[in-house]
Amino acid sequence: MFALKCNIYGFASTDSCVKSTNELAKWVRSAYVCAMSQHTNTIQDLIDDFSFLEDWEDRYMHVIELGKSLAPVGTAEKNETTKVKGCVSQVWLIKDYDGKTLNYRGDSDAHIVKGLVAVVLQLFSGRTPQEIIDIDAAGTLSQLGLAEHLSPQRSNGLSAMIARIKKDAAEILQA
Repeated sequence: MFALKCNIYGFASTDSCVKSTNELAKWVRSAYVCAMSQHTNTIQDLIDDFSFLEDWEDRYMHVIELGKSLAPVGTAEKNETTKVKGCVSQVWLIKDYDGKTLNYRGDSDAHIVKGLVAVVLQLFSGRTPQEIIDIDAAGTLSQLGLAEHLSPQRSNGLSAMIARIKKDAAEILQA
C-alpha cells in the first residue's frame, strides 16, 4: 500500500536512486506524508504529523490526503439536515451518538475542504460531548499551522463546522 500510494505521487519505488541530500530529504518528507495519512488517532498525533511538515505546500497536500481517506457519505445523507450552514463549499456532517460518544462522518464537494472536514473529524469524532466542549479547536488549528494560510471563506467554513459539532455536544449535555 505504501509503495502504491507513493507511486501515485511520482515516486517509482522506495529504492529509487537519489542524487543529492536535498532530493533525499524531499523524498523522505513526501514518503512520510504518504504514510502518515494512513493513521492519526489523537489530537497529539495530528499535531505531531503536521509539525513534521516544513512548508505550506506539504501541509496542503497532507490535508487533501486526509480528505481522501474519509469514509464515503451516501447521496441520501447529503441533505439539508446534515449540510453545514456557513460554508462556501458544500459540507455535510453526519452524527451518530451511541449514548457515550459522538461519532461523525463528513464530506465536501471541494478537495481542500474535504481535507479540513477530515481534520475536524479527527479533533472531535469518537469523544464524549464534554470532551468535545473542552477541546480548544482554535489552539489546535494554530498548532497545525493551518489558520494563517486559509482564506477568510475557508476559515469561516471551518468555524461553522466546529460550531456545529460543539452545538451538537451542548444539546446532548443539556438533554
